[in-house]
Amino acid sequence: MPMVDYPENLIVFDGECVLCSHFFQFMLRHDRAECFAFATAQSPVGQRLYRQLGLSTDHFETNLVIVEGQVHQRLDAFAAAMRALPGLWPVLTVCRFLPRFVKDPLYHAIARNRYALFGGYDQCMITDKRVRARFVPEGF
Repeated sequence: MPMVDYPENLIVFDGECVLCSHFFQFMLRHDRAECFAFATAQSPVGQRLYRQLGLSTDHFETNLVIVEGQVHQRLDAFAAAMRALPGLWPVLTVCRFLPRFVKDPLYHAIARNRYALFGGYDQCMITDKRVRARFVPEGF
């Protein structure tokens, strides 16, 4: 599904989830060209996007990755993000070829249990000024 009111390359993640925040940190380290902008699912931008996609705005069971205006969810979002990175990371896109009846239940099992498995933060842990500059502003 194409999205028109968002940056062409955007990652929306649960800023209170340790696992999701590690994915965000990973992308910060490896997206050397800085092609991705970021938003937390809790932000006004994240909330609006989740509502537009008919997703819960209380329990974020998927990160969203927009690449070239196309929205990806679940393991397809991970694959889209890996495909955009330099080096050997695109090899991890093989997960997109798993049948949906395998990859969706696997993803949902991890998503439902991620706080029990990995923990959570009381608030988003974004403090560095340079990193904050890569986040989509609230009025976007």
